[in-house]
Amino acid sequence: MACTAVVLCAMGLLGGTATAAYADDPKNPSADAGRATGAGKAADADARRLDEVRKKIDALYRKAEQATDAYNAAREQVELQQKEIVKLARSIDSTQRRLANLKRRAGALASAQYRGGGMPAEAKLMLNVDPGGFLDNATLARKGQLAAKRMISQLSHLEGDLEGYSDAATDRWEKLEANRKKKESAQRDIKKKIDEAKELESRLAAKEKGRLKKLEDELAFKQQQKWLDSGVLKDIGNKASALGKKAISYATAQIGKDYVWGAEGPDTFDCSGLTLRAWQAGGRTIPRTSQEQWRQLPRVALKDMRPGDLIIYFSDASHVGMYLGDGAIVHAPRPGRQVTITGAGSMPILGVVRPDGDG
Repeated sequence: MACTAVVLCAMGLLGGTATAAYADDPKNPSADAGRATGAGKAADADARRLDEVRKKIDALYRKAEQATDAYNAAREQVELQQKEIVKLARSIDSTQRRLANLKRRAGALASAQYRGGGMPAEAKLMLNVDPGGFLDNATLARKGQLAAKRMISQLSHLEGDLEGYSDAATDRWEKLEANRKKKESAQRDIKKKIDEAKELESRLAAKEKGRLKKLEDELAFKQQQKWLDSGVLKDIGNKASALGKKAISYATAQIGKDYVWGAEGPDTFDCSGLTLRAWQAGGRTIPRTSQEQWRQLPRVALKDMRPGDLIIYFSDASHVGMYLGDGAIVHAPRPGRQVTITGAGSMPILGVVRPDGDG
C-alpha cells in the first residue's frame, strides 16, 4: 500500500512535467514516455528503499523494547533485593545485640562460679551438714543447671541464626550485583539500539520522515483491517468494570505524552509504565513489565475481552496496550512517538490479561 501510494503520488507530480515536455516537443512522444517510465522506476526504488529503512528502524526499536523489559525486570529485582538486604541487616543487628547480652550473662554466671571457689555444685551438696540447707541448695543447683543449659541453648540458636542471616545477606548481595550488571547491560543495549534507530532516521530528509510515518500508519491500518475482516469483533461486546473505567480515563488522559524507555510517568511513559500507572489509578497494583503482566495476571479469551483489559503483543510479550473497545487500544508505541490510540489488531496479539480478574 505504501509503495503504491508513493508511486502514484510521484506519477501524479510527473504528469504536469510530462505534459509540458510534450507541448515543447510534440514530435517526440516516445521520449516523454521514456522519461515518465524512468521516473516511475526511480519512485519505485525510492519507495522500496524507504520501506527497508522502516523495517530496520522497526527492528531496532523492537529489540530496544525487548531490552527495556529486561531492564525493568532487573531494576525491579534490584529494588526487591535491596529491601531484603535492609531487613536482613536489621535482623543481624538485633541478633548480635541479643547474643552480646547473653554472653554478658554467661560471663556473669562464670564469674559467680569462680567466686564460689569453682567447686562443683554436687560436692558442695555432699559437704553440707544441714539437711534443710542441703535441699535448698539442691533446688538452687537444679535451677542453676537448667538456666545454664537454656543459656547455652539460646547462645547456640542465636549463633546459628546469625550465621544463617549472614549467609542469606551474602547470597542477596551476590544476586543484587548480578542484577545490577544485567540492568546496566540492558541499559547499554537499549541506548545502542535507540541511537542506531535515531541515526537512521536522522539521515532522512524532512519529507522522507513524513513518508516514513505514513508508511508505519498504513501498515498498521492494513493489519488492523485484516484483523477486523476476520470478524473478531462480532463476539466482543463486554462493558468495562468500574475499576476499568478509571484505568481507561487515566490512560487516555496521557495521550500526546512522549514515549521514553523505562519511564512510568507522570510526564513520559514506556508501554508497560503506562498500563502500570493506569491500573494504579484504577485501584489495582500490577507487575511493572509487559512480560510479568502476561505471566502473572489472569488471562481471558479474546472473545471475552472488555475495555480496560490489557492486550499483550508479540511472541515474547514485549509490548502491551489497553483495550478501549470498538477494536482500539491506547498505548505508548516506541521512542520518537507519543501515547496514542491505534487499532488493537495492528500488531501480532499474544493474548489478553485482566488486572481486575475478580471484578
